[in-house]
Amino acid sequence: MRVMYEALMSASRAHAKWEIEMSNNIVRNRKHLLILFIMMLPLIIPAIGHAANLPGFIGGKNAYGPSFYSPTMFYGSILVGVCAGLITGCIGAGGGFIITPALMSLGVKGILAVGTDQFHIFAKAIMGTVIHKKLGNVNVPLAIAFLVGSGIGVTAGGSLNRALFNANPVLSDFMISTVYVIMLGFLGVYSMIDFIKARKSGNQGDVHGEPTDMTPLAKKMQSINLAPMIKFDEDIVPGGRKISGWFVAFCGAVVGLAASIMGVGGGFLTFPMFVYGLGVSSFTTVGTDILQIIFTAGYSSIAQYAIYGYIFYTLAMGMLVGSLLGIQIGAATTKVVPGVYINGFYAVAITAGFVNRLFALPEKMVEMGYISMSTSTSSLLASIGTWIFFALVFIFAGWIIMAFIKGIPTLRAESAAAVSSEGGSH
Repeated sequence: MRVMYEALMSASRAHAKWEIEMSNNIVRNRKHLLILFIMMLPLIIPAIGHAANLPGFIGGKNAYGPSFYSPTMFYGSILVGVCAGLITGCIGAGGGFIITPALMSLGVKGILAVGTDQFHIFAKAIMGTVIHKKLGNVNVPLAIAFLVGSGIGVTAGGSLNRALFNANPVLSDFMISTVYVIMLGFLGVYSMIDFIKARKSGNQGDVHGEPTDMTPLAKKMQSINLAPMIKFDEDIVPGGRKISGWFVAFCGAVVGLAASIMGVGGGFLTFPMFVYGLGVSSFTTVGTDILQIIFTAGYSSIAQYAIYGYIFYTLAMGMLVGSLLGIQIGAATTKVVPGVYINGFYAVAITAGFVNRLFALPEKMVEMGYISMSTSTSSLLASIGTWIFFALVFIFAGWIIMAFIKGIPTLRAESAAAVSSEGGSH
């Protein structure tokens, strides 16, 4: 279990690096900002008049009957994006884990929360990815095998979500919430343990590392000669390494299935499966992961959710803008706040997401007739979970923003020193 947690955290940090890079590519490029402004126009123009009269074709309740829509959801999506961005930029891990639970707490049906999160990830990927910089670490046969499996997994996950929703919308919400309870509960417990250990030991930084040698599992997998064999990492290991394409496709299928069910990018699974399970170098894994995120999120959000009406364009754009702002502030804050406290808040935020979905389960089970409990009691539990979640996440966000504001003089001094040192070197 501990090894699994280490793998997931390494993966989460790798995915966070990708998100930070995407954010920087968008914010620092005028063309990308112009594209973002154009994408936001359908929201800005009607909002100037009356926010409640957003046209149906961009995600109003008339267009998407499965979920109630209110302007509060749109403003809430921006705040959710900011908080997720703060976690990603400040902690360098896992901000995306809170998005789907947060949207569901705002009143969005689970399947729409998943589809909307996928579309938000896809929009960020196509706007922020500078592919030509990463082509050097992409192994084409490895990527093809992975994407074939990913396509199968995404199709299966999207079909399962839609089938459950069509059969019983409450069952769909229950299944998505259960998946998050298991995932966030696991991460929350171990991240809290790590925070306590780090604080006792006085360790102010990150306590995790990345494996430098292949794991026994990776060695075993590479020893199995099952055609077609894919050669990779020739530039890193003399003669390169080989792995069966079937194993790569299987990993892709698992990543695609999880991404399309949970509404995340899938990077939190790609990294541990490639590095720990298949023995692929992190250098090659990063390049492959960027391609898979674009493909997985794009195919999932459009082919599995958007064409069936299961995305809120309005909320996706709100999250995108919010996350860009949050990532910039969060990344800057790491220079003025001790890492141990940031990791502590991350543990609290993840645990809050776990409590939120856990407290939502009784209400769903009552509606399906699985347990006997008064409607008022189950509704109260769901409300308590929602308030705990948003209170803790907003406390975290407020703390980070205040730390950022107080640290502005320090950040300016560092920036001025960097500029002067560059000037002196020329």
